[in-house]
Amino acid sequence: MKVLRVLALVLLSLGLAFPPLQAFDKQPPGVFRARRVALAASLNGGVAVLFAAEESQLDFTPYRQDSDFFYLTGWTEPGAALMIVGETKQASTPRAYKEILFLPARNLRMEKYTGVKMDAATPGVAEAAGVDDVEPMTELPAELSRLLTADRKLLDNLWTQPGAPQAAPLLSFTATALGTGMSPRPHDVTTLTMPLRQIKDDGEIGLIKRASAASVLAQRVMMQWWVKPGMTERAIAGAMTAVWMENGCERPSYAPIVGSGINSTVLHYSANDRTMQDGDILLVDAACEYSMYAADITRTVPVNGHFTPRQREIYSIVLGAQQAAIKAFVAGKSTINDRDRLDPNSLDTVAYNYINTHGKDLHGQPLGQYWLHGLGHMMGIDVHDPANYPVVLRPGMVFTIEPGIYIPEEKLGVRIECDFLVDRDGKLVDLDAGLPHTADEIEAAMLAGKGTAK
Repeated sequence: MKVLRVLALVLLSLGLAFPPLQAFDKQPPGVFRARRVALAASLNGGVAVLFAAEESQLDFTPYRQDSDFFYLTGWTEPGAALMIVGETKQASTPRAYKEILFLPARNLRMEKYTGVKMDAATPGVAEAAGVDDVEPMTELPAELSRLLTADRKLLDNLWTQPGAPQAAPLLSFTATALGTGMSPRPHDVTTLTMPLRQIKDDGEIGLIKRASAASVLAQRVMMQWWVKPGMTERAIAGAMTAVWMENGCERPSYAPIVGSGINSTVLHYSANDRTMQDGDILLVDAACEYSMYAADITRTVPVNGHFTPRQREIYSIVLGAQQAAIKAFVAGKSTINDRDRLDPNSLDTVAYNYINTHGKDLHGQPLGQYWLHGLGHMMGIDVHDPANYPVVLRPGMVFTIEPGIYIPEEKLGVRIECDFLVDRDGKLVDLDAGLPHTADEIEAAMLAGKGTAK
C-alpha cells in the first residue's frame, strides 16, 4: 500500500508539475530598471531611499527580501539600501535621474553561518545587481546630505518606507549633519510603489502561474492521497510543503490553514494539531511562493471522501456565490473587497446577495451572517499585495475570489478560493482551473486516489 502510494504520488507529480525549475527565477535587469524609472517619475524631483530586509537571526525564521525593495531591484541579499533621485529641470537646482545601490560591509565571520555576500568592492557587482552605481553603505548618509545641502527643498520631498527601522537613524544623522534641529518627516514611498505593483507584467504573471501550478499540484495530492480519518492536520500541511519544495518553490505563501471539524470555521486557524475524524469537513487554505511570487488557494473536502447532504448543500452555495461573482465581472468596472458598499459593481455584493438568498441555518435564518470576510484581495509578490480598497479590477491585475460560510454550531466551514488574472482583453482567467471545483469533482478526485491505492 505505502509503495503504491509513493509511486502514484511520483507519477502524479511528473504528470502535473512543470519541467525542472531554477532555484530562483528572476526577470531581466532591464525590467527592474524600468520600475525604478517609473518610481522616479512620480517623485516630482524628490529622493526616495528604500531599505532591504535585515538578515534573520533565528534559524527557524528564514530570510525574505522586503517586497518593495525586491520589486525595484530583484536584489535578494539583506542589509542593502537603494536611493532613487528624481529628475528635475528647475533652473536653480537641476538634477538628473540617479540610482545607487548601497551595500553593507561584508561580515566574514557571519558569512561562515549564512553564506558569502557581495559588497561594493566585489568585482562586477554593479552588473550583477543591474544598477547604475553601487556604493558602500557608509556613503548613504554622505550622499543624502550632499543632495539636501545643495537643495534644502528636498527636505519636504523625501520618501521612504514608514516601517523601516533603518530610516529613523539615517534621518536623525542627516538632521545633525545639516544642523536643522529636527529630523525630516519623509513621505510614505509605498503609496507610490503600490499602484505600480498592482499591474503585473508578463514576467510577473509567468511567476505567479508557476506558484499556482505547484499549489494546485499540492492541493490535488492532498485530496487524492493524504486526507482520510485518523490523519493529522499537520501531516497534510507537511505533505503539501514537500510538494511545493519539490517543484521549485522556496516557501509557503503564508502559514498553511488545515482545519477539520470545528477548526474549519476559524478563518486563520494555524495550529494544525487535530486528528481528522470520519464525517468531518476539512478546509485547506494552503499555497506556495515561487521566486518571490505567491499563490493563494483554498479547497474544502470531506475527510471520508463523501460530502454529507448538509456539507454538499453549503459547499454548493459557496461555489454558487463564486460563480455569480465570476459571471458578473466586467474589467474596468467591477470592484472587489467592498462588501459593505451597496454598489452594483461590487463583486462582494453579488456574492453576498447569493449566499444570503440561498439556504438557511438551523434556525431558519439567512446564511449571509456566516460570511465574515471580503470576497478577495490583490496578489503578487505578497499574498496580500497592497491596495486601497475597493479596487477597480483592470487588465494585468491578479486577485482572489474566495467566498465562504462558517457555521460553528454545525462545525461546518466552507471556503473556495481561486486565483484570477484579468488578461489584456479584459477576460477573467482562472489560474487554478486544473483543480477540482465542484463537489462531484472533489469526490471523484478523492475516489480516484483511493482506488489506485487499492
